[in-house]
Amino acid sequence: MLTFFTTAKPFEAHIDIIQRNAIRSWQKLHPDVEIILLGDDAGAAEVCAEMGLRHIPKVRRNKYGTKYLADIYEKAQAASRHELVCHINCDIILQSDFVRAVGQVAARDKRFLMAGRRWDVDVTAPIDFSRGEWEQRIDELAVMEKRQLPPQWIDYFVFARGLYAGEVPAFVIGRPGWDNWLLWYPLSIGVPVVDASDVVRAVHQNHDYGYHPQGEKGVWEGEEAQENYRLNRGKFATLGDATYLLTAHGLRRNYKAAWVAARRRATTELYDAWFRVLNMTRPARHRLGVRKEAETRAAK
Repeated sequence: MLTFFTTAKPFEAHIDIIQRNAIRSWQKLHPDVEIILLGDDAGAAEVCAEMGLRHIPKVRRNKYGTKYLADIYEKAQAASRHELVCHINCDIILQSDFVRAVGQVAARDKRFLMAGRRWDVDVTAPIDFSRGEWEQRIDELAVMEKRQLPPQWIDYFVFARGLYAGEVPAFVIGRPGWDNWLLWYPLSIGVPVVDASDVVRAVHQNHDYGYHPQGEKGVWEGEEAQENYRLNRGKFATLGDATYLLTAHGLRRNYKAAWVAARRRATTELYDAWFRVLNMTRPARHRLGVRKEAETRAAK
């Protein structure tokens, strides 16, 4: 059926609860689901043994200990027993609508990428998956909180094994930018990207950023984040660029994609032109600043 692969944060405190919730939800989707957990983070081996997951403990890391996306992709796909794979963040709860969506898209095309926007929800306790209405309760909570994130936030990627073979740059996971590259790449080689946001309720369980020494600022603005931004510059896409939209009535062409791409190009060109002007005028602005400062001192 499908192989999920993911990498986790240490299984501790609240993060332990939400990661177990996410994994359990994937296991409930289909009897033939395979789940591969990559990384030797605290508690990973024990959770794999307890929950019946495949474990690949050794993943290449940078000097800060952060995992490289390319190594995760290479090892997971080499180990997968299914042709269809899903890279997913380990805090995302999926429901039966996900399986239906994958079936629809896979029946149409062998080469594709399916992704979707997430819904942010506060979950603080283990979910009782033995209760038949667990999906309904999660769904109602997501609708009530009304926090579906914009199209640049992507937390799951479904594709046929080999799509990204040998192509993933040196992104590190858990920092921004790599997810937008994962959308850009198939579009760049003519592989259709399907936005399933309208029919798949992917629920993200909110958490803090205590896993980074500088917290949220470190995750989004630190040295690793800046390197990821550099790697995806000019190679950036969002779900607004998707080739198709999956709706309750089936797949339809995303005719707004060309407009989204044109607007982003115009914005990028405007920013680039502005920074070129700033760089060209910096010497003059510097001299004027020095003269003004000298005149101010003389007046005193």
